[in-house]
Amino acid sequence: MKKRIITVVGKDSVGIIAKVCVYLAGNDINILDIAQTIVGGYFNMMMIVDTAASPKSTELIASELKQIGEEIGVQIQVQHERIFEMMHRI
Repeated sequence: MKKRIITVVGKDSVGIIAKVCVYLAGNDINILDIAQTIVGGYFNMMMIVDTAASPKSTELIASELKQIGEEIGVQIQVQHERIFEMMHRI
């Protein structure tokens, strides 16, 4: 299993989850867990995904999701699970 953390943040609009999920499904990336909230009109989503079946590298996935984010007006980041854990360790 190759777990990655995807975060999506920005002003809420219709179709954010759909755009991200269509990309993931089209690239054989399985969603293991997902949480999203909207606070004061701002969208925030965190996903734990498994990229093991995808033929694409994490870097390419991150680049393509960043482009999708720019198109829909949100910031999308992809990180290795271990890096994410180390950054948020107290």
